[in-house]
Amino acid sequence: MITDDDIFLMHEAMIVAQQGEGAVNPNPLVGALIVKDDDVIASGYHVKYGDLHAERMAFKDADEKGVECAGTTMYVTLEPCCHEGHQPPCTKAIIERKIARVVVGLADPNPLVAGKGIAQLREAGIEVDLLEEEPKAAQMVEQLKMQNRVFLKYITTGMPWVTLKWAMTLDGKIASHTGDSKWITGEKARERVHQMRRNNMAIMTGIGTVLADDPMLNARLDDVLRQPVRFVLDRRARIPLESQLIRTAGEQPVVVVFAEGADADKLEQLQETEATLWECDNLKELMQRIGSEKIDSVLVESGGTLSEALLREGLADEVVAFIAPKIIGGRNAKTPVEGEGIELMGNAIKLKNKVVETIGEDILFSGLCSQE
Repeated sequence: MITDDDIFLMHEAMIVAQQGEGAVNPNPLVGALIVKDDDVIASGYHVKYGDLHAERMAFKDADEKGVECAGTTMYVTLEPCCHEGHQPPCTKAIIERKIARVVVGLADPNPLVAGKGIAQLREAGIEVDLLEEEPKAAQMVEQLKMQNRVFLKYITTGMPWVTLKWAMTLDGKIASHTGDSKWITGEKARERVHQMRRNNMAIMTGIGTVLADDPMLNARLDDVLRQPVRFVLDRRARIPLESQLIRTAGEQPVVVVFAEGADADKLEQLQETEATLWECDNLKELMQRIGSEKIDSVLVESGGTLSEALLREGLADEVVAFIAPKIIGGRNAKTPVEGEGIELMGNAIKLKNKVVETIGEDILFSGLCSQE
């Protein structure tokens, strides 16, 4: 039976899990606590892809502290794995350590687990409680799903989580009518963008942005374990060979996505670089292919054409908008979402799970896309 204390401790495990952000993809964020007599005696989280899982990290912490785990309760934000992967099954370690009770936040939808981890623990005589089965824990469960929204979509659909990011003025412009956009937002907002780049496995932009800004699209932070793969949607293969993206393709992967009818001579020239070439005419097909490469998340930093197409085709999952307290005007100034647009307000895409925060001198608004 789930108690208020169980919900509180699961929240603490969720906080611990968050420390793995940007390092575990395409694995989930997972945190684990070992509790004895209402005291947390050890904790752990999945630190990096390929390393020990949260449960085994908690046991490692317990060993380093010299505390006994037998008869204790473990809180883990996601169902313990029961299969061999980069690491051995966590269920085996839990059973061997004689844990008496396990409180699980979410069942793991991974077909290799999907309830089998919980079943193994129960078969071994361990009491298992699942927060998802307790109505009073509904709010906590939603928080856990939000934390692992990237993993939950990727593992169930094979498609990456797609976040549209833009910076705009108060009057909804992403550049002046001359194309100048440096800088709409302040330094703190731009630092947050680099954190977002670190936390996503890929960044996507359109050829228009490349031609206008010649971006690098890298994460300029000290704690970056791996740089995101950079995707450029370039139907006609117009990307300049001297662009920063092509010149740095050997240091940070670049995929140029072209369509049938692209410039054959230019494609031949691009093949001589270290960039990768993909032919694809369909955005959904592209996202499926990206998912097949074990890329679970895509941050889209582009002009309004690509953003509109992803929203219209139902491929965008989240919007993050940085809003600067500036007004620049201009009927010809670019906006974050272009295209033809909707005819009726009733057809507008509504955002849910909304968050508003102040970052330096700017405002950040984020929300999940609802296609209802």
